[in-house]
Amino acid sequence: MDYSFRKADIEDLPSIWEILEGAIQRRKRDGSEQWQDGYPNPTVIKNDINLGVGYVLSDGEVITAYCAILINDEPAYATIEGKWLTDGDFVVYHRVAVSEKHLGKGVAQQLLKHIEQFARQHNIFSVKADTNFDNPGMLRLFEKLGYRYCGEVSFRGMPRKAFEKVLN
Repeated sequence: MDYSFRKADIEDLPSIWEILEGAIQRRKRDGSEQWQDGYPNPTVIKNDINLGVGYVLSDGEVITAYCAILINDEPAYATIEGKWLTDGDFVVYHRVAVSEKHLGKGVAQQLLKHIEQFARQHNIFSVKADTNFDNPGMLRLFEKLGYRYCGEVSFRGMPRKAFEKVLN
């Protein structure tokens, strides 16, 4: 696979939304409550793109995954039941979704590795993320890539498992 990682363009919105719709349906089939309340939606993704925080992972010309990446910008992380590993600058990512056609090919792992590289390029050595308690795929991915469980945060009124990885 020849993966490339870049900022999303507004022209990417239909492809990104198709990927997210598939992920929303997978979460529903898995019995998860995550993403079953109208979030995320095309307006959220359009805002990500307009703010310059939406990113895609592509295999050639085909978009295989999407996420939003922010630096030091997650108010929910200021209050954690637990403790973060670090207190300095951090990269946080949200809305991770992989195309239905590319599941099981290590795409999510590639995406997270590109996010880590993004952090290093900005001289930031902490990556933080959260997920629902009922998202076993993401929980396994965090474990596989060396993230440490730090506690719970509340995101949009729901408790979430919070993780951090300190980069070398």
